[in-house]
Order: sequence, then C-alpha cells, then structure tokens
Amino acid sequence: MKNWKKNSAFFIGGQSISLFGSMLVQYAIMWHITLETRSGFIMTLSILAGFIPSLFLSPFAGVWVDRFNRKLIIVIADTFIAITTLITALLFYFGYGSITLLLIVSAFRSLGNAVHTPAVQAFIPELVPEDKLMRVQGINNGIQSSMMIIAPVLSAALLASFELFVIFFIDTITAVLGIFTLILFVQSTRVITPIEGKVEYFNDIKLGLNYIKSHHFLVPFFVFTAMVLFFVAPMAFLTPLQTVFNYGPEEWRLSFVEVAFASGMMIGGFSIAAWEGLKNRIHTMALSLILMGLSSIVLSLTNLFWIYLVSMFIIGLSLPYYNSPAYVMIQEKVDNEYLGRVFSVMGMISSSMMPIGMLVFGPLADVIDIDTIIIFSGIMMIIITFSLLFNKSLIQSGQIKQG
Repeated sequence: MKNWKKNSAFFIGGQSISLFGSMLVQYAIMWHITLETRSGFIMTLSILAGFIPSLFLSPFAGVWVDRFNRKLIIVIADTFIAITTLITALLFYFGYGSITLLLIVSAFRSLGNAVHTPAVQAFIPELVPEDKLMRVQGINNGIQSSMMIIAPVLSAALLASFELFVIFFIDTITAVLGIFTLILFVQSTRVITPIEGKVEYFNDIKLGLNYIKSHHFLVPFFVFTAMVLFFVAPMAFLTPLQTVFNYGPEEWRLSFVEVAFASGMMIGGFSIAAWEGLKNRIHTMALSLILMGLSSIVLSLTNLFWIYLVSMFIIGLSLPYYNSPAYVMIQEKVDNEYLGRVFSVMGMISSSMMPIGMLVFGPLADVIDIDTIIIFSGIMMIIITFSLLFNKSLIQSGQIKQG
C-alpha cells in the first residue's frame, strides 16, 4: 500500500484530536453529575445512558459499516456527535441545562459511538498493510492512553474555571478538526467495494450472526472475551474503593492510582507497536491476562501503597498486549464484507459485560470484603487463561503469518 504511513498518521491524529475532546466531556459530565446530585442512583442512570443505546443500535450499525463507505460512515457518526454536543453547549449557554439533559446527551453520544467504533476498526485495514496492523493498533493505544493521563486533569481544571458549556464547545471544535482531517487528508489505499443490493437489516444481521457461528474461531473468542471482561469488572470499578478503604480517602492517592494505570497503558501501547508480542497472538493475550490476574491478587495482599501503584502500572502495561492482538486477529481473520457486523458484536460484548459484572460484584462489595472479591476475580482470570491455551482453534488462529 502506497502512502499508508501518511494516511494512518492523519487518521490516528484526527481521530485522537476528536477523542480528546470527547474525553474532556465524559469526565466533565461525570463530575458535574456527581457534584450536583451526590446520588449513586443518578450516576447509575448516567452509566446506563452511556451504554444501553449503543447496545441496541450496534447490530444495525454493523450492517451500515458493511453496506456503505466506511470513511463516510465515520464522518456521519462524528458529525452526529458534534451536532449533539453543539446543541447541548447552546442549551447550557442560554440557561436550559439540567441533569436530565446530560442523561439524554449521554444517550445520543452513545448512539454515535455505536456506529463510530466498528466503522473505525473496519476502516483501518483499508489504510494499513496486514503486517503493520499491530504496530498501528499499538501506537493508537499508546496515544489514547497518554490522553487518559491528561484529559481528567484538564477537564477538572476547565470545570473549576469555566461553565460546563465551555467544555462542550471545545469538544465541538475538536470534533470538527477530526472530521476535516479525515475528509481532506485520509485516502483509502485499498479499494474495497461495499456490499451491493437492497439493505435488509434483519436478514443482514442474521447473515452476520451465521457467519460468526460458522467461523472457526469467533464464537470461542467472543465467549472468552465476555468471561474476561466480566471478571475484569471488579478491578476496573472497585479499585478506587479499595484504595480508600486500605490507604485512606486522600484525593492524591486516587490520582496516583489513575496515573499509574494510564502510564502503564501508554508505555504498553507504544512498546507493543515496536515489539508486537510473541509469535502467537493468543500466547501474547494469555501472558497479558496472567500478568493482570497476578497483579490484581497483589493489589489485595499488599499493605504498601507503592507496591499497589506498581501493580496498577503492570495491569495498565499488560492491557495493550491483550487489546491490540484481539482487534488485529479480527481484522486479519474476518472477511471484509463482515468486518462491520463482527466488530459491532465485539462492541456489544465490550460495552455490556463489565456493567453486567458490576451488577453482580457491586452489591457483593457491600457484604464481602473488596480484597476478597478482587483476589477471586484475579484467580478466575488466570483459570480462564489456561483454558484458553488448550483451545486448539484459537491457538491456530493466533499464529502469526511468516513472511
């Protein structure tokens, strides 16, 4: 592919600018709702508004991604989110802002993301040679992780100094920059013709599900992914409470934990772009999960805060060695005409399993020690990982082509 470096650089750059604005808004909405309501119920509604609409739209989004020009789909999804954000900014500016409006906005942004995410993952193989996919995924993960360090700090500073609508305006500007970068500077280097013929949504969804069921590795891969995300939930959502209970409520401790995790993810993303992992992608994912499982156990056994931070750093460092191979395997193994639908199912699993996990582990945390819950989840991740290594279909699919 000619000019793949330039195209992928502009694509990742433009999308990163847009994503950074979105991160600012996400943190601002979360903190605004927390400060204004101090209600766990309202926060739960906010979380549900952020993933339930995406869950319902994802199957149809996958059909659109496979039926139509993927670059155009990304532009439309980004434009929809930008317009939603702009309208919200104007309503807040003119004094019509409310918590209810923020919940509605979260739902609309979730709809846009349901289309945007599978479109981006399905579009990347049109820009990047197959043997460079891991490098590009790693760089993308590294950039996103570095933004995870900056965005919370900047969002908090902006929220302390300005009205909420200012952050919405900033997100609108970053979204427009991302859209124009994609339109003006990114050209697909592989000509891929979308599926032709009349769109029959339920038939197309059925064909996609039949493809997944008949594929040699997708069903066990998705089942494995769902189990991993379910048991990752305590580590993702309960560690702030664990930090407070074990070390104290000081805000700097919570900040250090977040920075340690995000720093690990950033270094992990850039390092996998350079090394690309073991010779088998499943082995790389297994190593990542074992490290995360062991580190989560250490989180609950140590009483030294610096060891806790090192463990969080290792968890963050390991995560790209799971995520990047997972996405690259799908991009490598799935036929192009089904990529959108497959990634939409992956998105449904990713967006639903951790909240489902918290429906189980969240209430348990009120009656069972959090350390015990996180140790249990870490042990289960290790057990699941070893069962993965005995799945011949997945091991064969994870073998990297030599060339």
